[in-house]
Amino acid sequence: MVKATEKRIYLTRHAQAEHNVAEDYSIPDAPLTALGRKQAASLHADTQNTIQTSAELLVTSALRRTLTTTVIGYASLKKRLEAEGKPVIALPQLQECNNVPCDIGSPREVLEANPEYAGIEFSQLTPDWTSKSGFYAPDAASLKARARWNRNWLRARPERDIVVVAHADCLRYITSGYNTFAPWANVEVREYTFMVEEDEDTEGEAKLVPVRKVAQEGSNEPTSSSM
Repeated sequence: MVKATEKRIYLTRHAQAEHNVAEDYSIPDAPLTALGRKQAASLHADTQNTIQTSAELLVTSALRRTLTTTVIGYASLKKRLEAEGKPVIALPQLQECNNVPCDIGSPREVLEANPEYAGIEFSQLTPDWTSKSGFYAPDAASLKARARWNRNWLRARPERDIVVVAHADCLRYITSGYNTFAPWANVEVREYTFMVEEDEDTEGEAKLVPVRKVAQEGSNEPTSSSM
C-alpha cells in the first residue's frame, strides 16, 4: 500500500455549465455549455501527456457537468484505464452541495441510458443519492462529514495518483473543511497530498495539503452558494 503522504490527488472543477453563465440555479442537473465543452477539450490537450499517463484511478461526481468534463477532458486516461479493467467511478458523495435543481443529479437509469457516459460505473448511485437529505443533506455539518468521507475514501484507495472531477463548493469543503468561497475556476486542476499517514491521524480527518496548480482552462464562475 502506498503511503498517504506519497499520494497525488488531482482535484478538478468541472467546465463551464449553463447555470454558471445565467446564474440560473433552477436548471435541472445543469449540463455544460458549448464553451464548457471546449474548455474540457483544452484540458485534455494540456494534460494528456502528463497526469493522464500516470493516474491510476479516475473518479467523478455523477452530475452531468462533471461527467461530461470527465469524458472529454480526461478521454485518454478514461480509455487507458478501461483497457486495464478500471472504469471511471461515478461517486455520489462528490455531488455539489446545495438543494437547488442545478445541484441535484439525474436518476441512475437516465445517466446509464446516455451514450456519452458509456463505460462509466454507476453502481454506487443508490436511490437516495438525489434526495439532498441524510448523508446528502445541504447543512454545514453534513457537508463537512461528507467531505471527510471523501478524503478518507481517497486515502484508503490503493492507487497512488487519483484524478477527481467535482464542483467548486464540494472541493472547498474537501480541501478546507468548509466553504471558503475562495476562487476555484472552471477546469482548474490542483494537486494535493495527505498531511499525515492514517496511523498518525488521531482525528480521522484525512486532511489534504496543496502541492501545485496543474491547469486552468476557464474563469471563476459562480456557484449556487452565491445566491
